[in-house]
Amino acid sequence: MRHIRSAALSVAALLTLGGGGAVFAAPAAEAAVPFPSIGWQQHNCDYDGNGFDDVLIGAPGATVSGAAGAGYVTVQYSSSSGLSTTKKSILHQNTSGVPGGAEAGDRFGQAVASGDLDNDGYDDAIVGIPGEDLAGLSDAGGAVVFWGSPTGLHGADSTWLENPDQLRAGANFGRAIEAARYFAPDPAHPDANLRDSVAVVENDSLLFFTAPPGAATQQLKLADKGVRALDVSPMGTGFALRSLSHGNYNEDSWADLAISGVTTGDRPGIGATQVLHGAPSVEALTDGGAFEGGPAVVSSDFNHDGQDDLAIGDTGVGSPVGGGVSVYLGQGDLSGLDPTPAQTWTQDSPGVPGAAESGDRWGAEMSSGDTNGDGMPDLAIGAPGEDIGSVSDAGAVWTLRGAPGGLTATGARSFDQNHPDIPGGAEASDAWGGQVRLVDANSDGLFGLLAAAPGENTGDGFVWVIPASSSGLVAKGTWTYDGARLGAPVADAHFGAAIDE
Repeated sequence: MRHIRSAALSVAALLTLGGGGAVFAAPAAEAAVPFPSIGWQQHNCDYDGNGFDDVLIGAPGATVSGAAGAGYVTVQYSSSSGLSTTKKSILHQNTSGVPGGAEAGDRFGQAVASGDLDNDGYDDAIVGIPGEDLAGLSDAGGAVVFWGSPTGLHGADSTWLENPDQLRAGANFGRAIEAARYFAPDPAHPDANLRDSVAVVENDSLLFFTAPPGAATQQLKLADKGVRALDVSPMGTGFALRSLSHGNYNEDSWADLAISGVTTGDRPGIGATQVLHGAPSVEALTDGGAFEGGPAVVSSDFNHDGQDDLAIGDTGVGSPVGGGVSVYLGQGDLSGLDPTPAQTWTQDSPGVPGAAESGDRWGAEMSSGDTNGDGMPDLAIGAPGEDIGSVSDAGAVWTLRGAPGGLTATGARSFDQNHPDIPGGAEASDAWGGQVRLVDANSDGLFGLLAAAPGENTGDGFVWVIPASSSGLVAKGTWTYDGARLGAPVADAHFGAAIDE
């Protein structure tokens, strides 16, 4: 496609992961802006401002206007009646007003995120396009922001993002995205502290974009300062970023960012996670520590002490057999996360259904929410490599219950497609649980589960909606949908390959 360039883009804050030691600015004085724990109490995906969580789903393999793998996203708008499959938007690069055009292999929707980037009360959606070719460079990557409004998301209200300083072939800009209030884009402006910024991943670097306060039009620019090196990988190897999560781990006024991935080079595939502490300015972001495990992360107040914690799903080389999940607790002071995990879970943990087997990938995907209305966050854990009977890689999902001291296996449940109350049947390579999201679509205090199987029907993809009750998730009443039910392309779409957390 043509090289898309916006006048709103300027020079960046770029975090490049290489072989050197970690270099960070010293902490700056904090602005006195309250910032509560955020991991599960609030989602940021109300695109039409009606007070109900909407759902953003990526289908990066879909064919759009004859272009295989161009991809699309769907938005389902919620109300007091819950999640709708009729009030929805379908967005791609051939949607009127969206920059560029649908091309084979773009993978529009491989990553998605949400946040209120302009502080107008409507959440905005950010869609990654890591396969986008720019200026003759294959897979340089890009992203599109869709701005929220009273009528939801529209192509006419969209903004292009790319790395304006260093387009690179194979950079896959937009492979992971997260939005939160990491810093103030302009500390002198009265609403600067209320705007979310966007963190966008390339293969080996992280860039922050922010909306300038008081801008006359909806726009984003790269944050104003410099380069930081992060050596977050064990044994001095390289590092490939895979996922992001934000929380408030150190009880200050800013969101912190967990960056997870796997090593490359001589010792590839080992999971590792680095935390950045938010600060009043991007220059003042500080090192929040490196933690074993990855490449999946999710933030929540797991021990119910008012401080966000971090769960890391470890499915890399050297992980527990079948995968595992470790929970690192916020310490309730400016030091951030305790470097020693408070809990480590596997399928062989007492009370957890099933048994750990090589290749399960238990912990490859996670989400947090209160499934039984007791005021404490539970954890949904996807294992897309789980074999169901003799069916390989059919996939399954578990929930661990929240409790005052942290997660507990008491009341733990597992679900798969061979459950009599769950539609369909387990098939090889479905990867059921390849994406999971707990969502309270009707705001009744109970978070139901969206469990995606991007490999369902040989790669078309489906999503299951598992309802919540006062006893937690229940299989009875589960229903399903795919791109066809929303009026979108189906074949090889990998519908559900990304769901906004």
